[in-house]
Amino acid sequence: MESRRVTKTLEDQGMVERQVREIYDFFYSIPPNSQSVVLELQRDKHFDYLTRGLRKLGPSFSVLDANRPWISYWTLHSLALLGESIDAKLENDAIDFLTRCQDKDGGYGGGPGQMPHLATTYAAVNSLITLGSPKALSSINREKLYTFLLRMKDTSGGFRMHDGGEVDVRACYTAISVANILNIVDDELIHGVGNYILSCQTYEGGIAGEPGAEAHGGYTFCGLAAMILINEVNRLDLPRLIDWVVFRQGVEGGFQGRTNKLVDGCYSFWQGAVAFLIQRLNLVVHEQLGLSNDLGTESADDSSESELSDEEEHLEGTSSHVEETCPLGQEGQENASDTTKKADIGYEFINRPIAMRPLFDSMYLQQYVLLCSQIDGGFRDKPGKGRDHYHTCYCLSGLSIAQYSWTNEADDPPLHRDVFGPYSRNLLEQIHPLFNVELDRYYEARKFFSGL
Repeated sequence: MESRRVTKTLEDQGMVERQVREIYDFFYSIPPNSQSVVLELQRDKHFDYLTRGLRKLGPSFSVLDANRPWISYWTLHSLALLGESIDAKLENDAIDFLTRCQDKDGGYGGGPGQMPHLATTYAAVNSLITLGSPKALSSINREKLYTFLLRMKDTSGGFRMHDGGEVDVRACYTAISVANILNIVDDELIHGVGNYILSCQTYEGGIAGEPGAEAHGGYTFCGLAAMILINEVNRLDLPRLIDWVVFRQGVEGGFQGRTNKLVDGCYSFWQGAVAFLIQRLNLVVHEQLGLSNDLGTESADDSSESELSDEEEHLEGTSSHVEETCPLGQEGQENASDTTKKADIGYEFINRPIAMRPLFDSMYLQQYVLLCSQIDGGFRDKPGKGRDHYHTCYCLSGLSIAQYSWTNEADDPPLHRDVFGPYSRNLLEQIHPLFNVELDRYYEARKFFSGL
């Protein structure tokens, strides 16, 4: 009988499993009163690491010169999740830097004088929303940014990342996310986006970066979130997407980004948020499966079923039977409040009830992040890797997703079972899962931009 061929991937997987098992074996071998110390979120060390990165980075970071708004976002968002703020001088410096990244014709580049790019535009806008002050929010030139988004629109229906750049699902998400949160989204920006993203859903069920590519956690989040924001999520094959994402949580507790790949702490958000978004799409999933109450949903009385049916209508804005009271409106409406209604999709979504149990083991995910990704200030991909601001941001974002995955209302405190480790130390701020900004900052930005 032919022996199994041992590939490099299998060797790496075995090594990661051994490293993780050693960490878990040690943790469960120590006395229970000592376990809480090991599990504790190292807030002070994370704060020091993050604020040092905002003030000064070493020469090795020169390779990230075109990603400086991203470093700002990863750092500022991580601090916001920890419930921390920065001093006035540092905040003013951050606003000044991001303003210098803003192109005269709209959008933000990777640094002052660099060409505008959709990815760094998303990072810059989210950074300024996270700072949250009127000075930060008013520094965004929404009119010019809108013209930049239109310029990036491709005939395929998708968006280009920059002038002459690639068209992919990431570009679609960053463009639609920015337009929605800044209250500048309209039919012209949305037109054809759903068709493009739909062409990227693969036979596995996940979403690829472009048609014909492999399903990937980051692109799946981008595609799903964008489809929700343009009110066309019911066009996706959601049952197949669920099948794909639930098998991405590995034996280690964390998520992998693609089939047969290694676990990575950053997918705590990219894949965890996909599962979290689906929890609020319960009725759309049921409709596609032809079910009335399955997939672990909680029972509801007649009044709540009626309310959820209205929410289902909200997700089906392209159909002819949408009621006039639907806050998302009908596709193609041309009236003065049309833009406002489209921009309200994110608000309506976060305030809808969760009617489905989590699609992943939220406690096991938190265990992986806290024991295997957390180090002395910052987070990493997996054991054996070094810390960085990117993984710190998305590990903390994933922790927040896991902690609030059982919460039924956006403003309700989570139950104690949601938090792995010391409750008062480990509980993070809640995020808006469609934009990955801290929830209160989202509400403040929505209020600010809805008045413009």
